[in-house]
Amino acid sequence: MTGLEARDEGGRPVELSPQLLLHAYANGLFPMAESAQASELYWYDPDFRGILPLDTFHVPRKLRRTVRRGVFEVRVNSAFRTVMEGCAGARPTTWINREILDLYCRLHRNGQAHSVETWQNGTLVGGLYGVSLGGAFFGESMFSLVTDASKVALIHLVARLRRGGFSLLDTQFVTDHLSQFGAIEIPRDDYRWLLYEATESDGDFEGAEPGAEDFEALFALAPAE
Repeated sequence: MTGLEARDEGGRPVELSPQLLLHAYANGLFPMAESAQASELYWYDPDFRGILPLDTFHVPRKLRRTVRRGVFEVRVNSAFRTVMEGCAGARPTTWINREILDLYCRLHRNGQAHSVETWQNGTLVGGLYGVSLGGAFFGESMFSLVTDASKVALIHLVARLRRGGFSLLDTQFVTDHLSQFGAIEIPRDDYRWLLYEATESDGDFEGAEPGAEDFEALFALAPAE
């Protein structure tokens, strides 16, 4: 993995803005901090990029039952900052520092960053957030306070992206958690080609509320178990 410090060509620190962040995403970069206490951000451009192909997404049988039963109430964009804070607090060390939190909240207010949230009895118990740009969605992080909460949020995200005409779901890296859904790594050059195609198209996140038929079509992608 390669990292670029957030500085300009003259070596001066660069103040991140929503516009700069979107420009970075469009060119295959994303920012991370070394810790929540860090004052500097770094640009990352990995040799291999994690993606979740939307046409081969795999939902395990147990999770299909969970979605069908409506175990969680799923909301979109109702608690964006709280989701980010949940993601930051879900692990001992986090790259989500104050600057990143404020920056993505500005993107959210501009309609370019979104959260998918799972609720139970009026309490937020899991979710994820990311950035949309054209037909690409850049997943940033997720958290879960109860079993399967973040997984159900991911399933709802994919159903929404498919319905909204998106073609790329960028996960940055591949984890064991994502591998069960079909996440793969592809070389940087292949990723940039997919990124170019996706950002040149239009995706509708806000208006793409998935229905039961969308979830059944998604479940049908899974190989026989």
